[in-house]
Amino acid sequence: MGNQYYVDEIMGHVLARNPGESEFHQAVREVVESVQAVIEKNPAFARAKILERMVEPERQIMFRVPWVDDRGEVQVNRGFRVEFSSAIGPYKGGLRFHPSVYLGIIKFLGFEQIFKNALTTTPIGGGKGGSDFDPKGKSDNEVMRFCQSFMSELFRHIGPDTDVPAGDIGVGGREIGFLFGQYKRLTNTFTGVLTGKGLEWGGSLVRTEATGYGLVYFVTRMLQDRGTDWKGKKVVISGSGNVAIYATQKAQELGARVIAMSDSNGYIVDEEGIKLDTVKRIKEVERGRIREYVDEHRSAQYTEGWKGIWSVPCDIALPSATQNEIDAEAAEQLVKSKCIAVGEGANMPSTPEAIEIFLERGVAFGPAKAANAGGVATSALEMCQNSMRLNWTFDEVDRRLKQIMDAVYDQCTGAAEAYGAKDNLVVGANIAGFLKVARAMMAQGVV
Repeated sequence: MGNQYYVDEIMGHVLARNPGESEFHQAVREVVESVQAVIEKNPAFARAKILERMVEPERQIMFRVPWVDDRGEVQVNRGFRVEFSSAIGPYKGGLRFHPSVYLGIIKFLGFEQIFKNALTTTPIGGGKGGSDFDPKGKSDNEVMRFCQSFMSELFRHIGPDTDVPAGDIGVGGREIGFLFGQYKRLTNTFTGVLTGKGLEWGGSLVRTEATGYGLVYFVTRMLQDRGTDWKGKKVVISGSGNVAIYATQKAQELGARVIAMSDSNGYIVDEEGIKLDTVKRIKEVERGRIREYVDEHRSAQYTEGWKGIWSVPCDIALPSATQNEIDAEAAEQLVKSKCIAVGEGANMPSTPEAIEIFLERGVAFGPAKAANAGGVATSALEMCQNSMRLNWTFDEVDRRLKQIMDAVYDQCTGAAEAYGAKDNLVVGANIAGFLKVARAMMAQGVV
């Protein structure tokens, strides 16, 4: 079986069966190209059509979500849950509420989740869900009515041992609370069916910080392999949600100077170092826009248009906003500014062309399915605590998170080296995650 022939055959099949879903196609191609050497070395995987089965979700659910706004008008949105793979555990993955959500986005995110979850060393499968509902500008009552309507359909498909959703873009503590309340009301059960819950009702310490902290722990290992650390490094972080805020916090604790952050309107640059308390208040309490930061800090400048953030010279870049935010042009700008490391905090924030540039130019690159696995890893720890009816301390959860991120890094580097792609963490992450899921699928038969 020729390498390119196999890739073309699989991709032809995926393109034909999933037209117009460009993000999903991109995610599948990266994995297929990474694991073709594994398939050749293990012909039993090819005979059992492991990859062909893996790219087809076990279940795709789409449903209508009607709700009434504050003016008394009926609104109709579309809900999704794609349960992709349960080979190593119950489906696990977030819910995204954003106008850009359609089936292709959810499938791309769910497919990525299979490998990310496998890398965490915890027994969780891959899934994702969401809606094209936009919580921005909605009142708390409108968000509550939408969440209750959404869960009134979703509840029949999820459960603590079946499918455990979490938050994602547009789904924070408020939304998780409304969703959990409706699930509890409909099922008359208090279970760990959602993660990211409030601390008073089953949530885990560190869950809010987990993806950002985990990203920094992963990049720490990348830097160590280059004989350096965070001290004195200039860091640019896109986004200003949970991932960006807590990556900033941990990077600053380790001696870095974070100089830029963004939101969907534009970005701020503060060469003196971002004052995180201001960002947290604006984004988490006031639910405002990042441009308001410059009203309080004269050392900062605000620029309309978030894409320009990658023109800001830095030593380390942590894209933590959305998919495909770093294209070839942005990658070239980062290389030109002598950026030494890129760690993906968002899901697939770098285009294939950008990744190629980083790898060719010797920039250390941490792919999302490994670098941002801290969030789902801590969700798995929340599930564990729920099952045992226990609450661990902040330090205990943080210690376990760091151990998991170290294990993720070791798996990636080990797999990359074993298959002749030393230092290529993209290939390493895909192979390590694929092997764990493929072996489970082989053991369980054709299901």
